[in-house]
Amino acid sequence: MINDIKKEAGDRMQKCIDSLKAALAKLRTGRAHAGLLDHLTVDYYGSEVPLSQCANVVVEDARTISITAWEKNMTSVIEKAIMKSDLGLNPSTAGTIIRIIMPPLTEERRRDMAKIVRGEAEGGRVAIRAVRRDANQDIKELAKEKVISTDDEKRGETEIQKLTDQFVAKVDELAAAKEKELMSL
Repeated sequence: MINDIKKEAGDRMQKCIDSLKAALAKLRTGRAHAGLLDHLTVDYYGSEVPLSQCANVVVEDARTISITAWEKNMTSVIEKAIMKSDLGLNPSTAGTIIRIIMPPLTEERRRDMAKIVRGEAEGGRVAIRAVRRDANQDIKELAKEKVISTDDEKRGETEIQKLTDQFVAKVDELAAAKEKELMSL
């Protein structure tokens, strides 16, 4: 029973890590990467679809993203979706190819982005601690119902704490790597 609780907690903590990775991928650094546009949706004949389902997104070089629409009439729709997004990017269109040139970040903007990274990381830590709290409550319920012994309860809480420490360390690693990426020129 404790192993089931531990496994479920581990799965939920991994989802917290995956969510943090997705949030950090959206943060714009000076470099181009295709993941920057993953969350964009475009109006494709009356329904909102992800950009990747109606165009090919490729990184041409360190500062340029190239988007090729699968249908010629979608080029202007994709361009408008990029302009309306919160990314602050200005696409330029040449026929059916849309190019986005990533502007370099100023030092002040880099510091602001680093603060955002730290905030996202703290949100990840809080989510992981919430999973720990839920798992510990489940263990306490089992002990209260006399399904497990007090020793098993303590061992289970210790195992959950070790799991929590591992995942918090992953959050710290991800945040440190993203900050380093932001601060490097």
